[in-house]
Amino acid sequence: MKIYDWIVVGGGITGAALAYELAIAGFSVLILEQHATLQGATRYGYGGLAYWSGVSDLTRILCQEGIERHRHLSEELETDTQFRELDLLLTIENKSNPQAVADNYSRFAIPPTLLSVEDACELEPLLNPNAIAGALTVRHGHIRPSKLAEGYRQAFHRAGGEVQITQVVELLREGNQIKGVKTKESTYYAAKTVVCAGGLSRALLKAVGIQVPVYFTHAELIETPPVDIQLHTLVMPAHTKRFDLEEKASRTDVDPLWDEPGHEPLPPILDAGVIQFLDGSLRIGQISRVLTDPNAQVDQATSEALIRSQIGTILPTLENLPGTWHHCLVAFSNNRLPVVGAISNIEGAYVFSGFTNPLVFVPPLAKRFASWATGQEDAIIAQLSPTS
Repeated sequence: MKIYDWIVVGGGITGAALAYELAIAGFSVLILEQHATLQGATRYGYGGLAYWSGVSDLTRILCQEGIERHRHLSEELETDTQFRELDLLLTIENKSNPQAVADNYSRFAIPPTLLSVEDACELEPLLNPNAIAGALTVRHGHIRPSKLAEGYRQAFHRAGGEVQITQVVELLREGNQIKGVKTKESTYYAAKTVVCAGGLSRALLKAVGIQVPVYFTHAELIETPPVDIQLHTLVMPAHTKRFDLEEKASRTDVDPLWDEPGHEPLPPILDAGVIQFLDGSLRIGQISRVLTDPNAQVDQATSEALIRSQIGTILPTLENLPGTWHHCLVAFSNNRLPVVGAISNIEGAYVFSGFTNPLVFVPPLAKRFASWATGQEDAIIAQLSPTS
């Protein structure tokens, strides 16, 4: 019976990055991932790297470390992550005061610049000038999430790591120790098991009596094939309603509902935004729903119509482009910081999930986690560690 140093549950960006860093640190590592082809937030993410958005010492450090990692990851991983830096355009609603909105961004590490309607339309000619009161702009990093995850997994293989495509059904708990995991076909053992399962992390841990402050939204978007229309910026609303939704959905009074399927504690929100990848395809969205059942069904036709209507107001030429509606789970925590580290009082149990700003935070935190796993102290990992 082989016993690994680490089992990593989940092979998306979080799991692949962490497994790679653990492997090159000298550990024997097994990734367990249920999908042979990447799905979930890694597959359908926008790919943004908001390295300008740090508001505390901790987040500013991680943002700086994150963008520096991304600038060199293609070379390190021997893959093209499609890293680039482009202009982010944050649209301001007509009913809002542009200067007041700009003032709300003053606390960020790199505050965006306020633009008039005319200047915003010069930067992004596809904008509807009658739909906005102005905009903010700042340089923004961008990668293709699936390319990054695949690069991590290939580099992990080269470092001697193993991957099994199988669905984890249960963590193997004996007393106050996690000894491995059970899948539909087998049982795998490890000295340490880390859950990197995104929106499924909470349920997987809860099933063996471990409570962590990780939640999820059901995110919905439209993906188009490559199109001739040229978008010059990444467009998002200046007031991102998803952050408000996450804060309300993780309050103490709402938390018990997450352990029962069938609840929708809050109504859904829509943040009208769009990104174009280097191949010309677009991702347009997104609706975020708080449904406590990870397998809940939503009305695809109604959602798609709503997304198209809202993006059509801001960027009219995009409203009727051919495209396919998609849906995935997006994990978040109760304080907009990821949940990373050892689970108190449970030997061998770890978590690496709940990333609200995942793509910029995951690479530096994976590297820090692996160093910490070798015995090095790390104040940031200590600050992000969960309690059970």
